[in-house]
Amino acid sequence: MTAPRSSAPQAADSRAVAPTVLVVMGVSGSGKSTVAALLAERLGWTFADGDDFHTQESIARMRDGHPLDDAARQPWLGRIRAWIDARLAAGENAVVACSALKRAYRRTLTGDSGHVRIVFLEGSRAVIQGRVQARHGHFMPASLLDSQFAALEPPGPEEDPITVGIEDGPDAIVAAVAARLDIPAGDVCG
Repeated sequence: MTAPRSSAPQAADSRAVAPTVLVVMGVSGSGKSTVAALLAERLGWTFADGDDFHTQESIARMRDGHPLDDAARQPWLGRIRAWIDARLAAGENAVVACSALKRAYRRTLTGDSGHVRIVFLEGSRAVIQGRVQARHGHFMPASLLDSQFAALEPPGPEEDPITVGIEDGPDAIVAAVAARLDIPAGDVCG
């Protein structure tokens, strides 16, 4: 397991009364890591990639074409939740990329905190299939995409997600998320 990456120092925001952590979720190939890293950079928030919390054994299992089951995912989700809790306790705003495909997984990550928000990157199977087939160097093979879509439980209104389509590029997606967070354009770095 490698250490999560961090971005720029926290941007001052006089409107914030409590820190916020965004969980950028979606199936493999939806752009989670790219969008979450760019969003964190633009907001001046801390960033972590959920992939960095996987054990080498889990990565090897997925690389070999075997999806993780719920039991294998629980320790991984627990490590991400501990990271989220540490950010909140430190008073830091943060963004983490994590598939969070099932409601139960998202409940593990958000708990009862009103300071953890879900950002759902929604896209068609055709668009995502094309992205997964075109990328190189990622441990998740295209053969596991069907299992990702089978496991996906899109966030419902009770989760108050920020849902953004992925057809536009990362800059447009980040701008849409920032707008939904009600962050004025002048407060976004970059």
